[in-house]
Amino acid sequence: MLTAPDLDRRQLESLLGRTSPVVKLGLALAWLIGLATTLRAGPPIGLALVALAAGRWLGNVPPRRLGRGLAPLAVAALSIALANLLFSGSNSSPAATEIARLGPLRITQEAAMAALALGARVMAIVSVGAIFAQTTDPTRLVDSLVQQVRISPRFAYGALAAYQAVPRLAEDLATLRQARRIRGLASTWHPRLLVGLLVRAIRHADQLALAMDARAFDSGPRSTFRPIRWTWRDLAVGAGGRVILGVALR
Repeated sequence: MLTAPDLDRRQLESLLGRTSPVVKLGLALAWLIGLATTLRAGPPIGLALVALAAGRWLGNVPPRRLGRGLAPLAVAALSIALANLLFSGSNSSPAATEIARLGPLRITQEAAMAALALGARVMAIVSVGAIFAQTTDPTRLVDSLVQQVRISPRFAYGALAAYQAVPRLAEDLATLRQARRIRGLASTWHPRLLVGLLVRAIRHADQLALAMDARAFDSGPRSTFRPIRWTWRDLAVGAGGRVILGVALR
C-alpha cells in the first residue's frame, strides 16, 4: 500500500527535519540539475554518499528504514546500469577496448564506464529524494511553500490533499475486491474495478472541494496556524549544500 513517510519525533526534530522544506527542496533540485550536467561517475557517487551520511547523522533517519526505502530503487538503478552495459553501442565498435566477452556479447571499457556513470547518477538522484522524503513532513512542506514562496493556498493544500488521498485509492481497491468476493465473483483483477475506483475518486474529490470551499480557501487573507520563519539552519544547510555540489562537480 502506498503511504506517506511515517516520520518519528527524532527525524522531525533533527537539523534537517527543522530546516525549511523550501531550502531542502531548492537544494535537492540544484543537486539534480548538477548531476544532469556531468557524465563522470565520481560526482554522483560522492553526492550519494554525502546525502546518505547527512540523512543518517543530520536527519536521524534509522538505517533500517533508509535501507528499506532505497532497496527497490537501488535494484532499478542496477538494472538500468546493467542494460546499458550489455546493449551499449560501444560494444560493437572495433575501436573500443574489450574487457570481457559473454558468449556472443562483447563488453568494452567505454560501455562499462558509461553504465557506471549512469547507474551512479540514478542512485544519487534516488538517495537525494529519499533523504528529502525521510526528513520532510508533507504538511510542513506545504506550509513552507505557502508562507515562504507565496504559493496559492488553494493549489498547495489541494495538492497535499491529493497526495494524502493516494493511500485511500489502495484501500478503495481492497474494498472493491472484497465486495466482489462477497458477491461470489472472482476477486482477481477485472476492468470493472477501474470503474469503481473512478467513481470513488470522484466522490472523494467532490467531498474535498466542498470542505475547502467551506473553509474559504483563497478568498482573502488567512491566519497562520503553524508559522514558519527563516533561521540560521536554513542558511547553514543551503550554503553547505551548494559548497558540496561545487566541490563534487569540479
